[in-house]
Amino acid sequence: MIEVVASMARGPVFLAGELMECLITFTNPMSHLSTSASSEMLAWASAQIHCQFHASESRVALPAQGNKQDVQAESDTVLIPSRGERGQCVLDTPPKILFCDLRLDPGESKTYSYSEMVPVDGPPSFRGQAVKYVYKLTIGCQRVNSPIKLLRVPFRVLVLQGMPEPPFPQDEEVSPSNPFLEEEEASRRDARPLERALDMLMVSTSRRCPHMFNITNMRGKVAKFCMFKTVYRLGEDIIGTFNFSEGDIPCLQYSVSLQSEEEIQQPYQRRPGQPVSVTGHGRHMESCLHTASSHFSLPVPLNVTPGFSTDTVILRWRLHFEFVTAREPMEPPTVLQNQSEVTVWTGAENVDVDTFSWDLPIKVLPTNPALASSMSHFTGTNSINI
Repeated sequence: MIEVVASMARGPVFLAGELMECLITFTNPMSHLSTSASSEMLAWASAQIHCQFHASESRVALPAQGNKQDVQAESDTVLIPSRGERGQCVLDTPPKILFCDLRLDPGESKTYSYSEMVPVDGPPSFRGQAVKYVYKLTIGCQRVNSPIKLLRVPFRVLVLQGMPEPPFPQDEEVSPSNPFLEEEEASRRDARPLERALDMLMVSTSRRCPHMFNITNMRGKVAKFCMFKTVYRLGEDIIGTFNFSEGDIPCLQYSVSLQSEEEIQQPYQRRPGQPVSVTGHGRHMESCLHTASSHFSLPVPLNVTPGFSTDTVILRWRLHFEFVTAREPMEPPTVLQNQSEVTVWTGAENVDVDTFSWDLPIKVLPTNPALASSMSHFTGTNSINI
């Protein structure tokens, strides 16, 4: 028996275009003191990345694949990384041979390093209501005259869409310069694609400018809403403020929800006018009658997928507001100046109200993969016995 362990040392989350490295260790666990111990042989091992696409048949109409089939696909001695996986393999990298004819004595182990650039032209990892994109690193191993064994290590890919390639011109300085670094070290740092992408990401989400919105309904102005940016990274807090003192209509209650919209592209919709799938990722609710101002803070979870678009699906982000307003003016409670005891004010039992909602589109971008790895449900490690 040979134990195979694959481990991604930096974590299970990567940015598209980043170099992924994985250490793969092959061990003969038998002790050399055992009377039944013997050397173990493996004919070869290889590794490659692939992305599986799965769609809900009730929501997505995919074109027929036809009856074309590889005659070798049924053979257990042919390496097919997506064998036994659901859906279609929409992206894969060329396989890289780790070794040929490996011999391990009892208690001996050997470690091989696999590195591959995460493709920049693929979709991000996504688990939606209608569509799923799942990335895995597959290691194939085979003994002589035996079926191929597959070890799969799932990982997450973040895609920074809408950025030029490279992320910014080489002569443009987007991050603070360190005068204590030598020029050679600084240029070497800037040459790393991951560092350049993170620098551009930081610049794109750090720009602040007040965005003011007048919130009105059919009866008049309710409040003024302000937020300082509409582009956020995973893990950031969305902060907004309301000014009800400028409103003419009393607001009894408001709620703000962070939502994602999953829309199937028109050619792949199962039926015309198919509704968009909406998923909530956090909500803030507050009663605000006789309140001059209020604010909210909604965190963008680290485990969600930033906005993206493929031929099949579009993912957008928005803030969904709901307001409950009174139809008639409501007088605030009065407190006499010479009153020394505590006054308890009881609200009206019956109030005629109106309700209305408003959607504000926002952009959600990736974050540092190392930060996202801390909240990933993937471990970046897996093992198998052959």
